[in-house]
Amino acid sequence: MTPARRQAMFERLRALNPHPTTELEYHTPFELLVAVILSAQATDKSVNLATRRLFPVASTPRAILDLGVAGLGQYVRSIGLYQGKARNIIATCRILLEQHGGEVPAQRESLEALPGVGRKTANVILNTAFGQPTMAVDTHIFRVANRTGLAPGKNVREVEERLLERVPREFLQDAHHWLILHGRYVCKARAPACPACAIADLCEYRDKTPPPGDVPAARAKSPARRGTR
Repeated sequence: MTPARRQAMFERLRALNPHPTTELEYHTPFELLVAVILSAQATDKSVNLATRRLFPVASTPRAILDLGVAGLGQYVRSIGLYQGKARNIIATCRILLEQHGGEVPAQRESLEALPGVGRKTANVILNTAFGQPTMAVDTHIFRVANRTGLAPGKNVREVEERLLERVPREFLQDAHHWLILHGRYVCKARAPACPACAIADLCEYRDKTPPPGDVPAARAKSPARRGTR
């Protein structure tokens, strides 16, 4: 994809959604951290349902640590893999209190040292909570980057590095959210909504979904009538 196309792509995404943000519900960097840890292999909707019950009761490292693994588990048990996630969150709370004064660190190394926090989660926190121009590549961004030709890569790290190189600087702060939302609601895995896509003419995907009623060329030919020679 040429630089001019990349520029046009993000201009259109910005016009559609000037102030994109995460769909996870939170009020503080710590609440966002907990929500992102819970969101691994889970939907934002399911996480929000759980945190709406949890955060009014416990929304600080000390309060959640006081719940303990079993107590926290009662609030998040509707989320997949909740037991392991509860253990990680409790361990993270302890580290935050002992090493960071109860605050979420704004440095990648410190974030990735927390239980349950990998590079993708760290990128989400750095970008969304602290305004750093990072790129958290999830399955949606990986798909969009490869499918459109924006930043093809064989793995998430490769895609992340290419996006950081290729996304125009003026869009880099919000590009993470634009690409996730585009992949979640438009450029979906099984049935991309190409006819409704605002950047379809810029996209390099060869197998675009045809508009309703269109007949693919391979099917346009009339089948030979049976019984004839």
